Amino acid sequence: MAHVELSFSGPHLQPPPFVEELLPPSLERWAVAVAAAAEPCLLLDRNGVLVAASAACGRLLGLDPYQAVGRRLVDGVLRLLDFNAVSGQLPEWEVEKIPPLLPLSTGGLARGLLRVPGVDGPPNTVDAISTPLRDGPVVVGSLTFFAPVRR
Repeated sequence: MAHVELSFSGPHLQPPPFVEELLPPSLERWAVAVAAAAEPCLLLDRNGVLVAASAACGRLLGLDPYQAVGRRLVDGVLRLLDFNAVSGQLPEWEVEKIPPLLPLSTGGLARGLLRVPGVDGPPNTVDAISTPLRDGPVVVGSLTFFAPVRR
């Protein structure tokens, strides 16, 4: 798999509001980029707390990016559905395996499909790809990009 390194320079944007602990500088820079991104993406800290989400992510997943900041992703921010015909709540034992959370525990890339309730209709299926973010050898967060899966 290809290895990509990104760095940010240019205009200094204001980071989104944070309610948790002080973020490592590397994670704060990512938060600024994610909050301003046109693509659907979100950033979690090492505890699975939402640090930033793009407006496009909010529309795709049916969440308010500003109200969700500072809350754990799976504790009321994002309601996950299973892929059964009934589309019930995703079992707790599967939640830690979803792409935004898996890189936090494994330190590796993760990709998979997620099903979330539709804003005005049937559930939405999204493709999610996540990468761990490191500060030296330590995983300090994860960055996830989403794409809708068209039927």
